[in-house]
Amino acid sequence: MRIGLNPNKDKHLVKSEYLHQIIIPVYIPNQENYFKDSLRVLKLCVESLLNTTHNKTFITIVNNGSCLIVKEYLELLFNTKEIHELIHTENIGKLNAILKGLVGNDIELVTISDADVLFLPNWQQETCKIFKKVPNAGVVGLVPQFKMYEANCGNVLFDNVFNKKLKFLPVVNPKALKMFYKSIGWKNDYNQDYLKYTLGIEINPDLSVLVGSGHFVATYKKDIFDEVITYVGFKLGGKSLEYLDSASLKKGYWRLTTQDNFAYHMGNTVEDWMYIKNSIESDQNSVGSNYKTNKSTNRIVYFLQNRLFVKLFSIGFLNRIFLKLKGLPKDMVSRY
Repeated sequence: MRIGLNPNKDKHLVKSEYLHQIIIPVYIPNQENYFKDSLRVLKLCVESLLNTTHNKTFITIVNNGSCLIVKEYLELLFNTKEIHELIHTENIGKLNAILKGLVGNDIELVTISDADVLFLPNWQQETCKIFKKVPNAGVVGLVPQFKMYEANCGNVLFDNVFNKKLKFLPVVNPKALKMFYKSIGWKNDYNQDYLKYTLGIEINPDLSVLVGSGHFVATYKKDIFDEVITYVGFKLGGKSLEYLDSASLKKGYWRLTTQDNFAYHMGNTVEDWMYIKNSIESDQNSVGSNYKTNKSTNRIVYFLQNRLFVKLFSIGFLNRIFLKLKGLPKDMVSRY
C-alpha cells in the first residue's frame, strides 16, 4: 500500500536552461554495403556538432533500430555526457523517431538533422541571427539548394511579391552548392545558371536570406510543433516530409536558408575532405531567445497563399514576368 504523499506531487518543473535542441535520428542496421561507412559518417557528424554548438544546446539522438555497435557508440556518448538524451526504439520510421525527440521539453528552437551532416563553424550563430532579424522566420536551413522558392514558399512569396528587397542575389558559395549536388549523386549537367543566381531577401545591408529550405538539416521554432501528430505510416519520404513542410506554413512562418553554406551533406561514403578542423570558441552573445511566435493561420489565408497563389508560377508567361521583376538577368529568364 501507499503511505504518505509523493513529495514531487503538484510541483512545477523548473524551466529549462537550454535554448536550442538538436535532434538526430539514426538508422544504421548493419555495417555492410550501403551502410559500410555509416558509423564513421555518424561519428564525423557528432564530432562536428559538439565542436560548433554553444553550452546551452541540448542534443537528442534517437536510435531508430540500429545495430549493436552503433548502439554501444551512442550509449558511450550519453554516459560520458557528450549528448543529453538518448532514445532507443525499433525501426519506427524517420519522422516517428523525430517526434519522440520533440516531446517532453519547451526548448525554443529545434534543429532536425540527418546523421550524415557535417556542421560548420558559426552555423548556430547565423541561424539565430536570422530568427532575430526576421520575425516571420519559422524554418532556417543551412545548405543553399537550387530554386528552393518553388516548394512550400507560397506565404513568403505572397507577402513579398511587391517588396523590392525580394530579388535574385548572386550565389555566395557556388563551390559548396556543387558539392551538395555531387553528394546526392547528381551529374554536372544541370542548368549552370543555378550556380550564379538564387532568390533571396535583402533584410539589411549586412544580412540577406534565401527563400525556401531543404529537409536534411534545418532549425524550427518549437511552437510549430505545439500540436504533434502521434504516428506517420511511412519509414522514409511519403507524408513524413509533407508534415515537416506544412507545419510551419500553418502558422504563417517563412521557410528560409542562410545565404552562405554552413553544413555539408556527407552521404554514406567517407572522403578525405570531411576531416576538417571544425571548432569555435563559446560565444554567449550569439545565444538567442524569446523569438516572435505566430498564431495559426486562417484557413482561407492558408489556401490563398499556399494553394492558389503558387499556381500562378506554373503559368509560363507569369513566371517569366516574376523572374524579370525580381532582377534575374534577361539572358537567363527563358531557361531558369
